Amino acid sequence: MNQQNIDYVLRSVEQRDIRFVRLWFVDILGRLKNFAISPEDLEVAFEEGIGFDGSAIEGFATPEEADMLAFPDASTFQILPWRPSHNGVARVFCDVCTPDRKPFAGDPRDALRRMFH
Repeated sequence: MNQQNIDYVLRSVEQRDIRFVRLWFVDILGRLKNFAISPEDLEVAFEEGIGFDGSAIEGFATPEEADMLAFPDASTFQILPWRPSHNGVARVFCDVCTPDRKPFAGDPRDALRRMFH
């Protein structure tokens, strides 16, 4: 991951008074999914990922292998223009990984990446 992009995102979130950041990803059927984190959790998200329950997402995982990690891709950061400028909201697309930080085979971003490598 490009540290320069991460630094830009962290600086922008602070300077633009972002209230929360939406972590976006797509399920296996192409439906957009997301959850929100506070700006204070964003740096940790870039370094360690943010855990979520993959069994709640169709096509992701069985309840026995439910834990997933979302790793934000700083190059996809955008402040949502339809939200207020004060206490705004931003979004960033994520790569979905297993708890051992390996790419999840059901992540469409990883499937596309595999097609081109």
